[in-house]
Formats: sequence, C-alpha cells, structure tokens
Amino acid sequence: MWSTFFVTDEEGRTIGPAAPGGGAAPGGAPQGAGAMSGLMAGRSTFGGNKRRRTTSGHFLSEAQEGKIKLAFFVAIVGVVLTVLGMGTEFWVELSPPKGFYNNQTCLTAHYGLWKSCTKTLWVSDIDPERESCGPSELPGASNCTYFKFFTTGENAVIFQKTTRKNLNVAAAMLALFSLFLMVMGAICITMALSKEIVFFLKPASVCFILSGVLVLVTLMVFHQSVVAFLASDHTVPLHHELSWSVTCIGCAAAVLTVGGVLFLLLALPYSPWQRCLPQKDSVSRCTFV
Repeated sequence: MWSTFFVTDEEGRTIGPAAPGGGAAPGGAPQGAGAMSGLMAGRSTFGGNKRRRTTSGHFLSEAQEGKIKLAFFVAIVGVVLTVLGMGTEFWVELSPPKGFYNNQTCLTAHYGLWKSCTKTLWVSDIDPERESCGPSELPGASNCTYFKFFTTGENAVIFQKTTRKNLNVAAAMLALFSLFLMVMGAICITMALSKEIVFFLKPASVCFILSGVLVLVTLMVFHQSVVAFLASDHTVPLHHELSWSVTCIGCAAAVLTVGGVLFLLLALPYSPWQRCLPQKDSVSRCTFV
C-alpha cells in the first residue's frame, strides 16, 4: 500500500505528488526526480524575484542608510537649535541709560516670542565703561510675564513703548508652522529608514528646506516688530541689541536648509558628484539629463 505526499516550494506552491523511494509515475519520469526539479525551479524563481526587488532602486543599501542617518543628524541639530531659540525669551535686550532712574539701580528688559522679562540691576555691578544698563546676565531681581497677544489680544507696554501684536503674532505663527514642518520631515525620514523606501526622502527634503526658510522669515518679521516697537514712543531712550536666542534661530535656519538639500541629493537617482567630476580620458563636464 502506497502512501502519497506532496512536495511544495518556498512560496507554498505544490510541485506534485511523490511516492516513497522515488518510484516512477505512470508514463513519465520518477516522481522524486520531477518533484526535486520542480522544487529547484521554484527556489530559483523565488531567489530571482528577491534579487530583482533588492536591485530595483526602491530599497536602501547600507551605504545609503548611513548617509541618510548622517543627514538626519544634521537636521536634528537644526531642530534642537530651533526649539532652544523659540523656547527662550532672549531675542532682544532693551537697556535705558544706567543713570536714567537713579544712581543705585537701573532697569533692563528682554523678550522673545512668548513672554517678556524686566530685571533690576545694581549700577555698581555694571561695567563703568558701559553707558546703558545691562547686560541682563548680571544678578538682580527679575519679573517675567507672558504676552497677552494670544488670550485677550492686548499689547504689551515696556518702557512706555507699545508692541505691535500683529507682527508678534505673525512671527509666533510662522515659528509654530516651521516646527510642524520639521515634525513632518522627521516622520518621512523615519518611514524611509524603517520601510527602506527612497521616495520618502523627497517630501522630507521639502519639509526641512521650507522649515529653514520659515525660520528665517520668522526672524525677519520679529526684527520688524522690534523696529515698530522702538518707534512707538521716544520718551525713554533705549539701547537695543539682538541676543543669543536670535543666534540660535539664525544657525537653525542654515542647518535645516543644509539638511534639506542633503536629503534632496540623496533622493536623486544618480550621484551628482559622479556626473560633475572629471574622469580619465574624458572631458570635464556636468550633465543632469
């Protein structure tokens, strides 16, 4: 009594029945040999499909993955600088003359996108060669309040000068939208690395480049708000200077733009350096066709 079993390949397809001991099937070759040949054919097909998928350009090689991670690190540095700059209130420092109120103490102020702070300093702690009060890093009693632009819509009054809430709100909204684009770009890069699909590099590059541009526009709008603030009243003479938060924002805009450009270069189907760099016995030229 013969027992029949079936042979399947790696994809689960049935090759055919085979009898124990490799008996011959009626009118044909031995079933064991036919099953083995069919199994090898199925294995070859499976392997061929796998090779075509890995070389079709939709999957990442180890070298590409390393380059993407390096560019992602650059972008993350820009994101950290942006968050650091937007979360602090040292965008601009305002300092009246140190002897404007009395000869013992003076008042200085600094503010950013969300709140303003005033600080009382001792005149004896200030550099004798400095004419204005400050800097704000000196020890003293400080008082910080959040702007009411986003709640009651009131303007802030600092040293009898009034802020322009339209410009301040516009700068804050641009900053938040740039952060949203950074998050979207980070999600695209995460999907590109996890799914190993190069296509996600293109929207990521667009997100990071636009976020860098928006951060720069935010800085320009804020500077215009400072100019309008200083022109609102001339009762108290003020010395103003942009502080370290603005430096973080400017560096973040540059780093984010560079990161976006790197992602765009990695998303190209060819290497621009190989197209541009001259080769032996060839004319040096750059073609992007």
